[in-house]
Amino acid sequence: MSSVAHLTIHASQFPAKVRCDLLESLRMRRVNHKFHYDSLKQTQQWLALHQVYSPSRTDGDCAQTYDQSFEAAAARIQKKRVHLIGLGCGGGQKDARLLRLLRDRGKEVCYTPCDVSTAMVLAARQTALAVIPGDHCFPLVCDLATAEDLLALFDSPGTRDAVRLITFFGMISNFEPELTLPKLASLVRSDDLLLFSANLAPGSNYAVGVQRILPQYDNPLTREWLLTFLLDLGVERDDGELRFTVEDGQAGLKRVVAQFHFLQAREIRIEDERFKFCVDESMRLFFSYRYTPALVRLQLAGHGLEVRDEWMTKSEEEGVFLVSRR
Repeated sequence: MSSVAHLTIHASQFPAKVRCDLLESLRMRRVNHKFHYDSLKQTQQWLALHQVYSPSRTDGDCAQTYDQSFEAAAARIQKKRVHLIGLGCGGGQKDARLLRLLRDRGKEVCYTPCDVSTAMVLAARQTALAVIPGDHCFPLVCDLATAEDLLALFDSPGTRDAVRLITFFGMISNFEPELTLPKLASLVRSDDLLLFSANLAPGSNYAVGVQRILPQYDNPLTREWLLTFLLDLGVERDDGELRFTVEDGQAGLKRVVAQFHFLQAREIRIEDERFKFCVDESMRLFFSYRYTPALVRLQLAGHGLEVRDEWMTKSEEEGVFLVSRR
């Protein structure tokens, strides 16, 4: 195994742009989610809480649900060459299972793990190398929310004749759908497939279902992960408290929100910039939308995407959707 990893770093994650996004987060009192994955420590914290609280790790039925979707997607692909694009790849475990399935079906597979976190991309690359050779893996560090040239990023000479299978697992929860779905739809060509997963509100009552899943967020591991952003900027633990609530978001959707409420004044300094937080001020650290299957179909249809098949966990807390261009 080579001791060197070659990554492509998109301009959306160049230092000047990252600094600008950080200042904007502090100025608006709304943290860009990418800053929760910025350091190796934060990445390790996220992987640890994902292991404990994510249904894909704790619920065997959830893993089986994903595997069913992988089988269905692979069965639909007729072309020999497949370009798997993992948007928000995380640690890459799901993508690696999909890569193995495609390889075992005789497909020639290449893989682009894409994430805002360099550490995550490296982790996904390492996981994928157990399945595919290194020269078939093209790691990309990119901020999907701000990159305006995603089409060009994935349209390299070596992949143009391959069908795209795009994964977007658990990502839509942390984005405003009206900003992200148009970009996602632009990547799906007529012969391509999208595997899209969403965190769901269980049960027939949407509002009650969102309340039921609050413990998946309001727990010690998630609290520590989210607070790391503030602690690294010089905020002290006793400067305030982290509170989780449910609020109405865009398009009739509800979301879980984590806000840090300052109980005493604090000033944060970023080089020559100063940000003063007064008592009773709050900063939104995180939000996560919850969907229903019907809401997923409605959102995707609004951007020219059609659900061809879908799989729900028995808990009704997670769904996977096989999607193509309408």
